[in-house]
Amino acid sequence: MPPPIRAVIFDFDGLIVDTESTGYHTWREIYDQHGHELPLERYAQAIGTDFITGTYDPKRDLEQLTGREFDWDALEVLRKAHENELRKHLHLLPGVADRLQEAAELGMRIAIASSSPRVWINSWMDQLGLHDHFHHISTVDDTGKVKPDPSLFLHAAEKLGVAPQEALIFEDSLNGLRAAMAAGIRCIVAPGPMTRHLDFTGAWKRVDSLAQVSLRELII
Repeated sequence: MPPPIRAVIFDFDGLIVDTESTGYHTWREIYDQHGHELPLERYAQAIGTDFITGTYDPKRDLEQLTGREFDWDALEVLRKAHENELRKHLHLLPGVADRLQEAAELGMRIAIASSSPRVWINSWMDQLGLHDHFHHISTVDDTGKVKPDPSLFLHAAEKLGVAPQEALIFEDSLNGLRAAMAAGIRCIVAPGPMTRHLDFTGAWKRVDSLAQVSLRELII
């Protein structure tokens, strides 16, 4: 029997807030402007990791499709400006607030482990007023590596003072699940619109949202 759960580690993008959909929307618009489609299945390869070390880079892909180079610095300014407008309308995904409250009531340690940079996570913590809900936040700035590498989850568990076997991960991406499995940490997957089509074999549980999870039931 595995040891009891003492800590909960949350992914961020796509799990706490659906930033993945807004990112995809802005990239799809760029592709449309240059006469090409960006299939969700292709873009989803990068969800949970990054465009640099991941298996898919939309910049490189569009250049190959069009046979031309782009001024990505200029395009990124426009894309991020649009993304910032879209993010104003985003809220916590279903069940997130309930699971944070439940974990706190149960005396669990709580962390975020994200492939995104700290400045991105902190901006969302400010916008959503979430700073007080987490004992620790691990980002790519801490480990220099992104999912599916397990280092982010192992770093978070260490900072929370628990063994990997005593933690539980909430994820929405396949790269996140792979990282959790490599870290030896139980993982519940709550896929969003960008990842529902993926195969999450190996997850401890798969749910439609964190509203379907009960930490109290899991620790009995």
